[in-house]
Amino acid sequence: MMTSKGEGDVKEPVNEQAVANLYGTMRSEISQLHTKITELEMEVSEHSLVVGAIQPLDPSRRCYRMIGGVLVERTIKEVLPAVQHNKAGLEEVISRLNEALERKKKEMVDFEAKYKIRIRKPENNVKDDSSKKEGSAQGVLVGPAGADE
Repeated sequence: MMTSKGEGDVKEPVNEQAVANLYGTMRSEISQLHTKITELEMEVSEHSLVVGAIQPLDPSRRCYRMIGGVLVERTIKEVLPAVQHNKAGLEEVISRLNEALERKKKEMVDFEAKYKIRIRKPENNVKDDSSKKEGSAQGVLVGPAGADE
């Protein structure tokens, strides 16, 4: 009887390098989620600006909307509900992405605890570099003209 590898196959890292790679992947996924959430929040903000700008206007007034790279003439009465619907959809996606982000963060915290991962702070080489350069970065003091004579 053959069993497939997909059944109950938990990816357990076999060595420190595998743990580090998996941890790096998790951090990358969290970073990507943050980026996507920020991008979508900017789109929601743009939708809000559009709604705020066209809502007080006459519903029969014509306006233009970009659909798939094509500028289409419509009326505010047609465009406003579509923009509001798109905004609501974006907010729903952001909500789901935030939930996924929280799950990933919890998963990463559990992973850190399981493998006793600690993040090292980068060494502060800036202080060392500035003290080394301090002597050479000083200006030249010049006395009043004719003081050498």
